[in-house]
Amino acid sequence: MNRRLTLILLAAFGIATVCTFAVYHLVRSRLTTRPAATTSVIAAKTDIKLGTILKDQDLTTIAIAGTPPVGTILDKDKSRAIGRGVISDLYKDEPIMENRLAAVGAGGGLAAAIPAGFRACAVRVDEVVGVSGFATPGMRVDVVMSGMPPDNTDPRQGIQARTILQNIQVLSAGTEYQQVKDTEGKAKQVQVVNLLVTPDQAEILELASSQVIRLVLRNPLDTKTDPVQGTATINLFAGPNAPAAEKPKKVVVVKSAPKAAAPYSIEVINGSKTSEEKFASPEGHQ
Repeated sequence: MNRRLTLILLAAFGIATVCTFAVYHLVRSRLTTRPAATTSVIAAKTDIKLGTILKDQDLTTIAIAGTPPVGTILDKDKSRAIGRGVISDLYKDEPIMENRLAAVGAGGGLAAAIPAGFRACAVRVDEVVGVSGFATPGMRVDVVMSGMPPDNTDPRQGIQARTILQNIQVLSAGTEYQQVKDTEGKAKQVQVVNLLVTPDQAEILELASSQVIRLVLRNPLDTKTDPVQGTATINLFAGPNAPAAEKPKKVVVVKSAPKAAAPYSIEVINGSKTSEEKFASPEGHQ
């Protein structure tokens, strides 16, 4: 009996030892952090603005753990980035991606950031819009024009406003110098926003440039274009239940037909016979 109990205890001890050893190695393997493989990629050495042509001093090398994203320029391919224009602002230590650079040979500046089939149209805005900072690259805006319509037959309507373009992307925002001088004889600095438009939309902006143009900010995720009716100054002063302004009535002159001239008669006496002959008025033959 004692020998059998001893064997059972030894077997249990052996099983417990094996289990303890297995659990120890399992926990140790999970707690031990193996160094992940890294890849050297090209990154921006400092903040780089849109339109800049990359030079060797603008780039640096950083290590990315694991597999780098598709399109990342590796350290060994550094020459693929040098000399290409930046089409979107880059920030310090940001990996350089192919889709953030212009095509090889496209050069730099704003032109390299214009997609095929589009145009960059400059719109002058007031200081409030330019300095406030809301018209930054990538934002979406609507273009509202206000002025006096050339075919306005009712002067009571006053100035009218129309939404001429919707969901337009801001390509860049900055300043330019006008040839007109200020009081000190220096060129005036004006705020300019470049909008990304189609050729047809560029023609609309060109025609609207003679009027007052205002940019209206919209949510970039809201890409829906709504049919917006224009409004006139007179509608702003009218109450909510005020009747609409009457349109000028056209006066129609109706000419009446000339009255027929009354006929005249002549009594003819031929001996004992008497007859009456009727003749049209001489005015009726005129």
